[in-house]
Amino acid sequence: MTSVRQFDNYKTVTETGTRHRLAPGQFELISKALADPRRVGVLEAIADEQCCACQHLRDQFPVSKATISHHIKELVRAGLIEARREGQYLNCLVRRETLEAYAAELLRRVGSDPSCLSGPKT
Repeated sequence: MTSVRQFDNYKTVTETGTRHRLAPGQFELISKALADPRRVGVLEAIADEQCCACQHLRDQFPVSKATISHHIKELVRAGLIEARREGQYLNCLVRRETLEAYAAELLRRVGSDPSCLSGPKT
């Protein structure tokens, strides 16, 4: 562990060379955040754009502002997105290195070698 990057006061990803590893407890936070289908939808909507405005999410999902805010807060807490306030607007950006680290850890925990998942063997 050489350095820790910190997002919104949560230590989410540890850099080791060129690979990223999840911080202690991060796997569980991400799993809990992704257990909600609507939250996964919010994450997908944010990932579809370079930088997604919170207002755009409110237009896309038929839920209250408070519900969208709660989902964003949980995704930020899990380290999956970065939310930046610009004036009265909140813009969200997916933290792809965290998703990659989560996928690698999930594969490690189920005993799969990521290189074996590149496609069917012939």
